[in-house]
Amino acid sequence: MENSLNTGICKETVFSNFFKNHVNSLRNYLIYKFGNEQQAEDITQESFIKLWQNCTEVSVEKAKSYLYTIANNASLNGIAHQKVVLNYQKNNSLSDYNNESPEFILEEKQFKDKLLTAIENLNETQRTAFLMHRIDGKKYSEIAEELNISVKAVEKRMHIALTELKKEFKNFK
Repeated sequence: MENSLNTGICKETVFSNFFKNHVNSLRNYLIYKFGNEQQAEDITQESFIKLWQNCTEVSVEKAKSYLYTIANNASLNGIAHQKVVLNYQKNNSLSDYNNESPEFILEEKQFKDKLLTAIENLNETQRTAFLMHRIDGKKYSEIAEELNISVKAVEKRMHIALTELKKEFKNFK
């Protein structure tokens, strides 16, 4: 009986259905948590590949948890590399703007940098709820269900996130 549980996810139809049911939510989770869409796509694919490679060791019941653990660990390992890439881009970015005034380009860059920094400075729970609501357009109830928290907790996270962002932009020119 134990052997049949362990080989359940190895069945192609079971794995295919599992993939279809979880690929988008895993990708979105990684985007919201770490803020890099391409990295989220790559890690999502790598996570499913590792799940398939280790399917005999993972039961169907634990596959989702295993998948998210693999994805989270891979993302954390990639953060150091991402910081290097971002620093390189920041130090070596060439302006390729059309006919915008230098003042406009500078203000736009400052605003973008300030917005990204403000979102980055939110704690993980606030940032995740904020991005899921504002970027993905999810309702509070959907966010609560995905994060396994109450709707009131989502409301509180959103309130705190919006309050923090307003503080950052209160005196911005």
